[in-house]
Amino acid sequence: MRAIRQYTFGSADTLRLEQVERPEPGPGEVLIRVGAAGVHLMDTALRAGSDLGLPLPHLPMTPGREAAGIVETIGTGVDASWLGRRVVAYLGHERSGGYAEFALADAAALHALPASLTASDAVAMIGTGRTALGILDQAELTARDVVVVTAAAGGMGLLIVQAARRAGAVVVALAGGPRKVERVLTEGADAAVDYLAGGWEARLADAVGPDGASVVLDGVGGRAGVTAMRALAPGGRHLYFGWASEPGTFAALPTEELSERGISSRFVAGPSLFALPGGIRALEERALDEATAGRLRPALTAYGLADAARAHRELESRATIGKVVLLPG
Repeated sequence: MRAIRQYTFGSADTLRLEQVERPEPGPGEVLIRVGAAGVHLMDTALRAGSDLGLPLPHLPMTPGREAAGIVETIGTGVDASWLGRRVVAYLGHERSGGYAEFALADAAALHALPASLTASDAVAMIGTGRTALGILDQAELTARDVVVVTAAAGGMGLLIVQAARRAGAVVVALAGGPRKVERVLTEGADAAVDYLAGGWEARLADAVGPDGASVVLDGVGGRAGVTAMRALAPGGRHLYFGWASEPGTFAALPTEELSERGISSRFVAGPSLFALPGGIRALEERALDEATAGRLRPALTAYGLADAARAHRELESRATIGKVVLLPG
């Protein structure tokens, strides 16, 4: 089978397309013929060997923590009814292996897919979608909120924009470049600000209005994230979950400034998601249901398996819109 292999940490050029042996499922495992695999910003950081507080993968390895497709074979102890079914699974940080024509998954991680949900949409929701829902659960948005969403044209950002508008909140989206600004407006943002353009800070202040924003949902970090925080009204809430501008650099204000303005700032990904009622499995099921019902519509940028290195480069350079997926077929 064809698979992407990585032998050293470094640039996107370390990702190689090779012919490898097709794996065989062990007890409790299934082998998925991959129709779509998810690509995440975290994948690029792990590929580079960045220290993000997570164990680095053992090399050589095949990246990819999300995969959807058809169950090809099953291991011992797995219900035979899974054979031939369309499924999606979050493979996990330790296992990975999604950037390939076939990938192993724990049977306990499988979700059966309805005919109406594509493999690409399912991959977008099983990881990025579940995280977006978990963040929104903690944000508890209402029609009284004015929400600033950073990295709004990314896979998670566009889902958050859709859900925040459905909650009745006023949504001010931050996105990089005219193409992304146009896209977030088509997804329902009330206003969009290009934070690559000069003078954008003043335009953000105009967009949130004289009273300021009540909530910032921050997936970008860095200078843009700090500027968004300073658009908060007294008593506002900063919920952060990413660092798209620079790996590992979350937005933060001095403690004295937070205290003086009564602003709360907390991390709402990682352990916070696991602590939600029902845990990660429940979030995955809800995310897939939201996409099946059409209430959330993941946006996609798709590449062929051979273009995995290009996908990483363009994700890192912020050239993509929505969730990035690889299509092995």
